Amino acid sequence: MFPVLITDAERGVTLREFTADDVDAVLAVYGDPKVTEHLSFEPRNRDQVTATINSVTAAARAEPRTEYSLAVENDSEVIGFARLAVDTQHPGQSSAQLGFALRASHWGRGLGTATVRLLLRLGFEELGLYRLWGARSPENLASARVMTRLGMVEEGRIRGHIRVRDRWRDSVVHSILADEWSADQRR
Repeated sequence: MFPVLITDAERGVTLREFTADDVDAVLAVYGDPKVTEHLSFEPRNRDQVTATINSVTAAARAEPRTEYSLAVENDSEVIGFARLAVDTQHPGQSSAQLGFALRASHWGRGLGTATVRLLLRLGFEELGLYRLWGARSPENLASARVMTRLGMVEEGRIRGHIRVRDRWRDSVVHSILADEWSADQRR
């Protein structure tokens, strides 16, 4: 399934494959300390973002494809990074982890919800996966609201899950199963 292009026309949000031309737009996301505050890494510089774009464009051509890192566009402007990573540790389990980050200037407008909804559509409707899950910083309440709004259930807390900014941080896991993905959530 290459290339991916999935759109929520009503909300003006599209997920599409990254290109080399997207480095500056991703730098505006991943280079911002406010955006990366709740992510699993510190702000990235231009060289790091360029390496990320090179890596995800190569991963998009892999067969079988297990990583879907996609540009989030709002009205034709790249405003974020969305990712669906298929579980390869347990082949045949049909599970994937999702994640996303948007430019801070676009927060609070429903674009995070639209982005995650598109990731759920990709996972369930296009890839036929059974379980999708995401992990968030316990302090990231906006992310909690997005996932809950879309029917994702809070499963619990992984203590000392990742080390970031010289300290261990917990993660809170949310998930949704294919049979829980209702017509209401698709809209």
